[in-house]
Parts: sequence; C-alpha cells; structure tokens
Amino acid sequence: MTAVLGGCGLTGDSDGVTLKLVAADYGDSKDNSSQKYWDELVKSYEAQHPDVQVDVTVYSWNDVDRKVREMVEAGKAPDMAQIGAYSDYADKGLLYRADDVLSIPVQADFVSQLAGAGQVNGVQYGLPFAASTRVLFYNKTLFDQAGVEPPKSWDDLADAAEALKAKGVKYPYALPLGPEEAPAETMQWMLSGGGGYTDDVGTYSVDSPQNVTTFTWLRDELVGKGLTGPVAPGKLNRADAFAAFANGDVGMLNGHPSLMKMASDKGVKYGMVTTPGIDGESKNTLGVSDWMTAFKKNGHQDEVGDFLDFVYSEENVLDFSREYGLLPVTTSASQTMSTAAEDEKLKPFLDELLLSQLYPVGKTSWASVSADVKKHIGAAVATGGSPKGVLGQIQATAMRAGSAE
Repeated sequence: MTAVLGGCGLTGDSDGVTLKLVAADYGDSKDNSSQKYWDELVKSYEAQHPDVQVDVTVYSWNDVDRKVREMVEAGKAPDMAQIGAYSDYADKGLLYRADDVLSIPVQADFVSQLAGAGQVNGVQYGLPFAASTRVLFYNKTLFDQAGVEPPKSWDDLADAAEALKAKGVKYPYALPLGPEEAPAETMQWMLSGGGGYTDDVGTYSVDSPQNVTTFTWLRDELVGKGLTGPVAPGKLNRADAFAAFANGDVGMLNGHPSLMKMASDKGVKYGMVTTPGIDGESKNTLGVSDWMTAFKKNGHQDEVGDFLDFVYSEENVLDFSREYGLLPVTTSASQTMSTAAEDEKLKPFLDELLLSQLYPVGKTSWASVSADVKKHIGAAVATGGSPKGVLGQIQATAMRAGSAE
C-alpha cells in the first residue's frame, strides 16, 4: 500500500519548521499501515512542539528506497528517511552522524550489534529502526503425522524432510532463494555452515570452503532429492514461502516474527527452534535491520535530533515493535519486552538477536553484492549447478565493487 501525505518539498516559515520524513510501510492492510503509526506519533510530538511540524510520506517497501534516491538526485532530499540502506548516502557525505543528531542516552541505548552495523569506517550514520532475526519454523501437525522431531542438525533436517515428503507434504523444506529476499536465506545457510559473506576481519569470503560445502550439501541433499517442493528455489520468493506455510503446505522453513501471526491467523500449529547447523544447532543466526537516516541538505539538525530522540523513546519503540511483530532496536525496550507476558512469543527472536550477524551494510559495495546474490544464487543449488562456480562469480563481483570503496 502506498499512502502519501503532503508535498515533496520542504517548507519553513516564520511560525516554525516543517520536517520531511519518508518512511517504509510495514503494514499488510490499510488498517495497520505505517502511515497510521506515524500520524499518531507525529500528532503527539507536535502537541508538545508547536513550532515544529513533521510531514510524513509512507511508501511500500517496493518503492521507498527508489523514491528517496530520486528525491536525493533531484536535490530534494528529505530531512529523514527510514529505508533499507544508508552506506551509499554516508559515503557521499550526505548524512548527519548519529552523534550529530541524537542525545548521548539515546545513541547509547541501541543494541550493540545493530549500532555496529550502522557504522562506516567506525562512524555511525545508520540508525537502526526495526530488527528481526530468523529461527526455524516447523508445522507441528505435519511433523506429528510424519513421526519426526524438530531438527538440530543438517542431517536431522534432511531426515525430517524425507519423512515429510513420504507423507505427501508439498514443501518438506521451503528454500526461498528467489530474488525477493535471497540474501537472507543465503546468509542464514552460510552461517549455519560456519561461513558468511565476510570473514572475521570483514573481507568478502563468499566462495570460502565453508560456503561451497554448504551449497553443495543443499544441492545434493535437499534440492536434488526433491525435498524443497515443486518450485525451483531460485524462483521461490520469501512471501510465497511464508504464504505456503500459513496454508499448511510447508513442513519447515526459516522465518522471522511476522510469520507467527500469518500462521496463527490460518490456524497452523507451529513450533520454533534454533536454526540447524552442520553438526548441531547453528551458533549464529541472521540479524536484519532497517535504517533511519538524517540528511544534511535542509540544515534542520537540532529539530531532526529532537524529533528522533522522541521516536526512539522506549514507549514509541515498544509501540512500533508490537504493532508489526518486530524486535526493538534499543536495549531498554528489549529488556522490557523480554520479561513482558504479552511479548512471550517473541522471546526466541530476542535471544537470537544477541547472537546475530548482520549483512555487511556498512560497505557501499553491499548493494552490488546483494543484487548479484538475488540474480544468481538459485543456480548454485540447481540440478547440475556449480556451487563453487556461482559463489566464485559473486565473490568476483564483491571484489570489484569493494575495490572502489
């Protein structure tokens, strides 16, 4: 859904300042559009700050990054943009540093993994706004029918998938490596095999031996044995995999918190366990964060900072996280949520957040690498595909893009 309020220009008059914020929509209907969240938050803020107005435009995730890029290129950058990436804007010197706009208590309250991922060359420009992690969801009913237990290792997962297939389950394990969110599923599997997109010092290592082993196993032990369903992994998008799980057609898949509500609404009895690893539970999981950015263009540093301090208050962070089934990005809100009865179902994800690794979003090259993963990773697990060749191709893209940083 796309909801638009106000114009694209920034206004200011003798009565005060108008700040322009562009934000992404986390809702799945008009009733829970992010526009409603922001309208209520802004109303509360403006009541306390009559000299500042905040004009919010909400776009769908399909459009928001492009819309902001177009605004910036046209010389009409918003004061703030809540989007999927920040490093290219930081690299061009367009953004305020976190400590330019946030008070010390607010900046210090960010969860450390997320704050670290918001840095370019040791300086924080990306303000984490919403977070999620991944766990393995499984359909309890289908597992009971197949007589299997939730898996702890890759071998357990393959054995469970075989049993589910024998019972006629459509997708024993749903492997969404389609272009919508291939980088997430890819990284989750890399981590479970002891690898990742980068090594311990932050250098790209897409074609590491660990990653080649992981994707060779996926090709031979899951995809090649018909355990990933009727749609080729390279063509299966995350949204379709989630919908299939909610329809009772998937035995297991990696999922984030929003899948809980989807499954419950359809009456699916599900369980959640730590992602299986190569020889037991995975020691790391994927963490994902979206970002708030503050642009220098219009010069409203003090007003932007004051508003963002309000946005990141514990009450507002909790309200947003609970509305959309996401994890809070601040330590204070995380601690509250971890002990609140109403948030009990999110506790597995909160626990995983402390062990999570995030995309290398501080690298301006990440956009090119991510695009290459979306385009090619499905071929790594296809019948007759070459994991080493495909991962090597993506590594070459990473090295070329990284050399320009």
